[in-house]
Amino acid sequence: MDTTTTALCFFPLLSENREADDDRKVVAEIMRRCFVPTLVTAISWEGFHFVGHEIRITEAMDCYGAIVWPSALVLCYFLETNVKQYNLVDKNVIEIGAGTGLVSIVASLLGAHVTATDLPELLGNLQCNISQNTKMKCKHLPQVKELSWGVALDKNFPKASSNFDYILAADVVYAHPFLEELLITFDHLCKETTVILWVMKFRLEKENKFVDRFKELFNLEEISSFPSLNIKLYKAMKKNWRSA
Repeated sequence: MDTTTTALCFFPLLSENREADDDRKVVAEIMRRCFVPTLVTAISWEGFHFVGHEIRITEAMDCYGAIVWPSALVLCYFLETNVKQYNLVDKNVIEIGAGTGLVSIVASLLGAHVTATDLPELLGNLQCNISQNTKMKCKHLPQVKELSWGVALDKNFPKASSNFDYILAADVVYAHPFLEELLITFDHLCKETTVILWVMKFRLEKENKFVDRFKELFNLEEISSFPSLNIKLYKAMKKNWRSA
């Protein structure tokens, strides 16, 4: 192998190493936003620093939907560090699968009109977290509302009055049997101008298949990738079939 060929082989390696270093640095910065309380209290909680606030989140370890997963941290960090491009002030925002409410809290602190949604059994903890972390701190008081994917969408979220500028979703695709209902929900909540910001952790082949189905209805753009976490951040908008 001559020196030219060796150099050509070396440059992709340098690029890969640089990308890996960048990934590790950003992920480390995101994880530094978490902190564990120094004092033991009757109710256990986890702390986060976003938008200049200390956010205290109560989790429920017996339920997947009431745990703060890394995808939520990635989305919170993105919203905080991209306020010029994605300005949420006075925007109508809905989070699907809000879980503990961390993403909705950050969006509220950034000035959005937020509707945080999830299954009925998660609403109590979700409401508690949101109330404790947004009261007297936000421009607009966030709402908490039940949303079971694909169920009673026309009744609970009528298209005529559901005008969302942004849909936020973190780790809503995993090994559950409601992926088709999730797709229907995305489609129902979206207007032509609605922007979806969706963070996804890839675990199984089901995730790849869902992305393919998603692309049938939406224009999908990968904004960021975090290989060390196996997480990708997407931006999506509804396809305009009239001009297609």
